[in-house]
Amino acid sequence: MYIIIYDFGTSSVKTCLFKIDSEICLVAGSSAEYGLYITDNGGAEQDTEEWWSALCSTTHDLFLKSDIKPSEIEGMAFCSQMQGAVFVDENGNALRRPMNYLDQKGVKEYKDCMGRGIIKVSGCSLYKLVRNLIVNYAGSTSAKDPVWKYKWVEKNEPDVFKKIYKWLDIGDYLTSRCTGRIVRTADTAFATFLYDTRRKKEGWNKGLLNMYNVNPDHMPEIIDCTDQAGTLTATAAEELGLVPGIPVFGGGGDTTFVNIGAGCTKPGDTHIYVGTSGWVSTFMDHQTVDINAMITGVLSAKHGYFNYYAELETAGKCFEWVKDHLALDEVGVYLDQKMITDAESKYLSLYDYLSTEVGKVPPGANGVIFTPWLHGNRCPFEDSEAGGMFFNIRIDNGKRDMIRAVLEGICYHLRWLLECVEKKVKTSDIIRFVGGGALSPLTAQMLADITGRTVETVNNTQEVGAIGAALVVAAGIKGEDVLELSRRLVKSNRAYVPNTENQEAYERNFRVFKNLYKSNAANYKLLNS
Repeated sequence: MYIIIYDFGTSSVKTCLFKIDSEICLVAGSSAEYGLYITDNGGAEQDTEEWWSALCSTTHDLFLKSDIKPSEIEGMAFCSQMQGAVFVDENGNALRRPMNYLDQKGVKEYKDCMGRGIIKVSGCSLYKLVRNLIVNYAGSTSAKDPVWKYKWVEKNEPDVFKKIYKWLDIGDYLTSRCTGRIVRTADTAFATFLYDTRRKKEGWNKGLLNMYNVNPDHMPEIIDCTDQAGTLTATAAEELGLVPGIPVFGGGGDTTFVNIGAGCTKPGDTHIYVGTSGWVSTFMDHQTVDINAMITGVLSAKHGYFNYYAELETAGKCFEWVKDHLALDEVGVYLDQKMITDAESKYLSLYDYLSTEVGKVPPGANGVIFTPWLHGNRCPFEDSEAGGMFFNIRIDNGKRDMIRAVLEGICYHLRWLLECVEKKVKTSDIIRFVGGGALSPLTAQMLADITGRTVETVNNTQEVGAIGAALVVAAGIKGEDVLELSRRLVKSNRAYVPNTENQEAYERNFRVFKNLYKSNAANYKLLNS
């Protein structure tokens, strides 16, 4: 069978055409970018028409790159960034620019609600946190959480607020635009922390809606990720270049599907993802929470399972920053046009070229340490005012040291998250490493050395979320168990064993890395509040 999955990230969509039979094969893929608009008041917004244009262009491109016909497509779904906010009218039209998960305009609304109370935990009202924890093992402990986007619009854009019919996440909006049906999947509903995860009580929790003063009428019908949301409308089909009537499945968030695409489908299986953002996630058959470290068990695509999930908001985004702002002269990327041509013919991408240059620097980056908090941080500490830094630059350090320090800093933070996850759950001895960051053997080996774990990679690692979503759709069509299907089709392609010779340098730097936030929290507040 042939399935189309839209892997909808922070700044681009990867549209994938898969063939699934005795194995899963990526037949064709196409990507397109769209804007992320950062505003002075902490906003991070996007444009629905840029999204749709990217979907249309990439879908058309699939059929130029393959012999498959639109009539052969048996199903489609979205694997999307989460914790956004799209407010729509009765026709599913967005009433304002959607807010991305990075949006933190609602700091005041968050503090006004959660910062009150005699007894507090992590700066939040203990009473409200306990009510949340009883219902879903989670709580709105960050100004970036969706409910504060909702409350910000209520307070600051009353004309928009009074027109709201339903409040959706990003993938739900796109599913609605394809089918005409306005629904939310359970995983994106949970991401609002207004959803009840208790057995036989699943759904919007009236008590939490009342506590946060959220209008119940704004909350859509909830379906499972594996449910069919509807079929492709004639209008959407014409614009996308597809056939009307294709089944569109619920889909869901990127964190929902990556474990399935990584083959981590037994309780305890752990994976690390590095894309624009990054995370450490352990698959579980029960929920737990660490409110101090901002870690909780988010819903899996399969009912009754969870992903215990710790997030780094800017992972690969840090390396993109390096490419744009550091790799300009002595590394030799743009210095000479001939060098650009030679580099592009020898390496698959600029990032591969930079990784090779980084390989010339010894572990520990000659003493330079980088903190990857370019848009604040959430876990294991919540601080929207935290920032990135290069620490301990000396006169003999160069840009190669700094670029390596960025990669190491991402890996240090991921190790920190792994240690926090282990305080509550047992993680696997072998870690699956997926996402665009796993394309680099140097980064994979670095991650193994820094964590002290054997690290495995898989095929098509950049499309791992889309693969998970495709397996969910295929399982739905075939009536199979998606976890079994994943275990059968997703295999490791390479393993990286920790090199003990690098341990001393990494251990030293890691100890310093963990101290840097505590030593500079007051300085971040002074500069960025």
